Parts: sequence; C-alpha cells; structure tokens
Amino acid sequence: MSDTRFSPKATPPRSPEEQGPANTGARWPLPEEAFWSESTDPHGVAPGVSQGVAPGVVPGVAPGELTAPQAAVTAAPASGERGQEQPEPQRQAEPAKRKRDPFLDNVKFILIALVPIGHSLVPTLAADSARAAYIFIYVFHMPLFVVISGYLSRNFWNSNAKTNKLVDTFLVPYVIVEVGYAALRFALGQKWSLTIIDPAWLNWYLLALLFWRLSTPVWKRMKYPVPVAIAIYLFAGFSQISGDFSMDRFFGLLPFFVIGLVLQPEHFELLNRRWIKVVSVFIILGAAAVAIFIAPMAKLGPFYYKNSYQDLDLSWYMGLGLRVGLLVCALAMCFAVLALVPRKETWYTDLGTRTLYCYLLHGIPVLIAKEMGWLSFPWLYGPLGVLAISASCFALAIILCLPETRTVFKWVLEPRLTWLYRRPSRS
Repeated sequence: MSDTRFSPKATPPRSPEEQGPANTGARWPLPEEAFWSESTDPHGVAPGVSQGVAPGVVPGVAPGELTAPQAAVTAAPASGERGQEQPEPQRQAEPAKRKRDPFLDNVKFILIALVPIGHSLVPTLAADSARAAYIFIYVFHMPLFVVISGYLSRNFWNSNAKTNKLVDTFLVPYVIVEVGYAALRFALGQKWSLTIIDPAWLNWYLLALLFWRLSTPVWKRMKYPVPVAIAIYLFAGFSQISGDFSMDRFFGLLPFFVIGLVLQPEHFELLNRRWIKVVSVFIILGAAAVAIFIAPMAKLGPFYYKNSYQDLDLSWYMGLGLRVGLLVCALAMCFAVLALVPRKETWYTDLGTRTLYCYLLHGIPVLIAKEMGWLSFPWLYGPLGVLAISASCFALAIILCLPETRTVFKWVLEPRLTWLYRRPSRS
C-alpha cells in the first residue's frame, strides 16, 4: 500500500530478506515468528530490537515490517541534515499489527495433536493396528516439526529478544519440566530419578532444538549445508552416541533442521499446486499401506532417529541404506502433509499458536493413564482401540492449546526474565 504524501525517494532500497514475505508476494509466515509462542516476542520487544526503543524504530513493529509510508518517515533525514531543512511529515495513524499467516499454525496444531496420540499408543503396540498407526506417525511428525523449527530459525540470531529465548523458553522450562516429571514418577510409585543432562522422555526436544539453533550460524555460512548435514546424519550411525544432552537426536534429525534453514517462502508456494496435492494424497495413502504391511515384522528403533547401526543389529551397508530410505520417506511425507494442510484460517488455527503447552503438559495425563492401566484395557488392542485413543488424545490436545491453559501455565513455560539481561545502551 502506498501513500502519495511521501516521496518514494525517501525510502532506502531494501533487500528481499528485509522486506519480508508480505512485501515479496509470499504468503508464508515471517521467519522471525517463534516456533512455540503465541506472540513474536515474549518480552514485548520487537524482533531484532534491543530492549528500549532505538531511534527510527516504530515500537511494536519488527524491522523489515514497515509499510512504505512508515519506512519513508523513518528514513527521512532529520531537520537540518546536509544543510537543507526538510518538511515535517504528517502524523501517521498507529500501525496495525501484522496478522499471522494461518498456514503454519494449522500445520503446528495437526502435528502437536499427533504427539500425545503416538505416546498413548505405546501400551497397545502388541496389536498390529496400533503398531501400524505408531509407525505411520513416527516416520514424519517429529521430522516435520524439526523442518519448521529450522525454517523459523533462519533469522534467530538477528534478534536480541530471540537470543534471550535460549534461556526463557528452553533452559528454564527444561529444568522445571525435568523436576516436575521426576516428582510425578515418584508420586506414582517409581524410584526418584533426576539427571538434568539426560532429558527424560519428551523433554529431549527442548535440548535438541537449543543445540540446533546454536549451530545455525555455522550452517548459514556453508556453501552446501544440506549434503554436509546428510553426510553427518549417515556417519553418525557408525557411533553409539550417548543420549546425554539429546546428542543422539541432534544428529539423527539434523538434516531436517538444515533443510528447514535453507527453505524459502517460494518453496512452500510450489506445494500449493493442484497436481502436487493429488500426488500428496497418494503418498499419504501409500505410506499408510506400507505401515500396515510392515507393522507385524518391523522394529521400532529406526523410527526414533537415534540408534546406531550396531544397536539395530545391522551391517554398515544395511544401516546406511536404511537411513537413506527413511530420510527419503520422511521428507516425502513431510512435504505431502504441507501440501494438504489448509492455508486459510480454520477452527484450529488459533490452537496452533500454543503448541508448547500441549507438548510439555500432555505427558502428565498420559503418564498417569499408563500407570493406572487405563491404556491397557483388552478392548483397546485393535482398530477400535486406535480410534478411541486417537479421539481422546485429539480432545486432550485441544484442551492443552486453549488460551485458558496458557494463562494458567505461562509463568512456568514462558517466564518473563527481562531482569536477567543487560539493557543495551542507546546510540
């Protein structure tokens, strides 16, 4: 949108990265958008802006999000510069907050709903139907989460507020959740066990994502990051990597994160073509058929993306072939899901803005249900059981993504630790 009251010459040329998807014609969400959170900045600071508003920055609007008139006002030289007095621009109305693109939030909710379903199917894996559903989910749902995380990490280090998140929404919640789940297991009659360096159960993702984001500058400087990441992923299978600090998952899912880093908005627009959607339907149906076929005989180890070839009792060449095949299948399913997810706002779009709460909190009812035997009733061992468990967990995901849930647990999972960071001096 343009405004004839301001000269276009006052607007400095901007690169495509500074312009953002909205100004380049892409419909993909902003790369600065947080993977978990509802807002782009939990500290109330625009991405890329130090706490305290710098001169020439519109409060509450991230750099690169200014409209043409706002950019003209910001870029106009101050009165008296270069010996020439400039006319005072007319006052602008308060800029409207950028609306989130619903596509990514739709994807996030669908993926997060699969997480409690997969965890709740574990007690019934003796049944082929439950095992087939479990394999189908685990081939792609965490890889696609990692792809999205990589895409949203492209400009992570360009923002002080995002850097603060390494502590606020990773390390602090990690410690709290570790202690909380240790206390829950103890209350359910298990032995007290707490090892911060070895993440328990679902907490592995916080540490793995932390280290992936710490490695982002390295990948962004490489000429061929994806082939290098795939090579590391393949050769990691020769070593029995410890689960400490999620290092096994860090290497096992590394290619998906790097692929997300190199993706551009136009790549996702390619998936919006009709023929690709048709092909994607056949990919999903074919994957479901394969999962049903291999369920009675397949081992589950490869689908966790962490075990070495020795742990899987495979020769080196069989292990390499298995990892390559799994990578290809996972990527095919990831892009098929992205092609089929609705791009317009749906009833669950808003729920996708609070996926952190479902991920970290769903383990409490699932763990209790497992210990109480509620997921081991005989009638659950079959297709009817898969449907019942899936429906129940889908409802649980909806509840945990509600704004009321965020209101109750925000102080724990998204703490505001502004007092912990230095306030940069203004220049």
